[in-house]
Amino acid sequence: MDKDLSKKIRDLTIELAQIKSVVGTKEENDVVERIYEKFTKMEYFKNNPELLRYVPVKDDPLERKSVMAIVKGEKGNSKKTVILIGHTDTVGISDYGIIQDYATKPLELADKLKEVSLPKEALEDLESGEYLFGRGVFDMKCGVATLMTLIESISNDIEEFEGNIVFAAVCDEEGNSGGMLSVVSELVELKEKEGFEYLAVIDTDYSAPRYEGDNTRYVYVGTVGKLMPSFYIVGSEAHGGDPFKGLDPNHISSAIVEEIDFNTKYCDEAEGEVTVPPISLRQQDLKVEYSVQTAKTSYLYFNFGTHRSTPDQILDKVIAGAELAFQKVIDSLNIEYKKYCEANGFPYEKLPWEARVMSYEELYNKVREEKGREVDKVMEELAKKLLDDQNIDERLFALKMVENLHNMWSDKNPVVIVYYSPPYYPHIYVKGESPLEKRVLDAVNEAIEKMDSDYDIEMKKFYPYISDLSYAAAPREKNAVDSLKNNMPGFGIKYSLPIDEMQKLNLPVVNIGPFGKDAHKFTERLEKDYSFNIAPKLVYETIMNLLK
Repeated sequence: MDKDLSKKIRDLTIELAQIKSVVGTKEENDVVERIYEKFTKMEYFKNNPELLRYVPVKDDPLERKSVMAIVKGEKGNSKKTVILIGHTDTVGISDYGIIQDYATKPLELADKLKEVSLPKEALEDLESGEYLFGRGVFDMKCGVATLMTLIESISNDIEEFEGNIVFAAVCDEEGNSGGMLSVVSELVELKEKEGFEYLAVIDTDYSAPRYEGDNTRYVYVGTVGKLMPSFYIVGSEAHGGDPFKGLDPNHISSAIVEEIDFNTKYCDEAEGEVTVPPISLRQQDLKVEYSVQTAKTSYLYFNFGTHRSTPDQILDKVIAGAELAFQKVIDSLNIEYKKYCEANGFPYEKLPWEARVMSYEELYNKVREEKGREVDKVMEELAKKLLDDQNIDERLFALKMVENLHNMWSDKNPVVIVYYSPPYYPHIYVKGESPLEKRVLDAVNEAIEKMDSDYDIEMKKFYPYISDLSYAAAPREKNAVDSLKNNMPGFGIKYSLPIDEMQKLNLPVVNIGPFGKDAHKFTERLEKDYSFNIAPKLVYETIMNLLK
């Protein structure tokens, strides 16, 4: 990379990092406004101010916004267009403890880190001088600085540039992706207005070692997806002194965790790349007071990665897993109850419990059969009430909807209701089957082959960290989309996705990010050489390969 461009990327990375922009705060706008200001000073946008604008997040109480900048090449009349994205928010800084005042000051932080205890590898990297430490330098202000600097360089020679670029610096990526979701609709409108032929979405989010000692630099074509399978568990309450008279929902919940948590049989595989196994993100009972009565209900949900499986397929898998776990609980209870009866000289009779698992959609249909249209009226009234409570987030909203629907059902026997909690991130699997997908794969491979460096650079098919790239497309199979909507309580009310617009975009995605370590940790750091010299070249060459 040209030394001047590398220095510009480095300096801009530090400048942006110094602007605190923790997700979920009004401070997110501070860095967005600085980015906008930087663009207004570029010659191209001085001459074309109409190609630079803010994109507000819809229905956002914090009034956050993203920046969209459009560059139209003046060589020829090509409609071919590459979309570039990067997020401007960061996670919080409380993990820095007593030195958190320096978390966003990369040049001062290095000395302050010497005053605290660091893991061995982080200390070695600090002493090497090859890394830049600080909140957001790695995830992902270096990526944003890279794109801004490349755009300025390209626009300075706009007469020789053929094709178009749409860049979006988006807020709220670390939260609910409000920035990207608002930008998706803008991209569809822009395509229709300008007649752009979108080729791909390129992100510059971070890239890290995938295992201990891994020194490969990865470029990803495609991205992992995420679902949140959730379980509302109805047991049967009992006195704590006579527990075999009841069925503990926490027992069933724990069995589901035992079955699914970290179980690699639930990993999703494509082309030899495998997602991480599911991990539980919440598990608790819903008893509100202390008493010697056992709980009646509990719930839990999992983070579930996808590479090829659709929502309907994952739902089938986890329902089968819950059935297996539920039956194990019943079998185990009967064994222990028999031992207990024999120990006390009591007569033994098999416990009455049956393993029942159903989807939220199945529950709704059963209640609808009993209550008719009344169920819709009751659920709509509940939704309105819940929307007025700012303390109820999307996950709790979904739970309350399931809980209320079940309460309307006449059947009070133990059951597990399986549903989806928000959010949903579609995976994007770039197989190379369509001309557009092949074009993207060829463009990236050619860029990698052109690199003259000592780094081992390798292309992989799925960016492994949840990101805004997921919203460049959506499943087109009707059963997949219907399964998601019908089994995610509150979809379209508390939680919405522009599914139609995502399907209209339907784009392959690429992530070419800076290299570093420990994103979301106080030891977050960026490796300077690759990040400022090599990764920007890869991004530039990929853009040019796509547009040529």
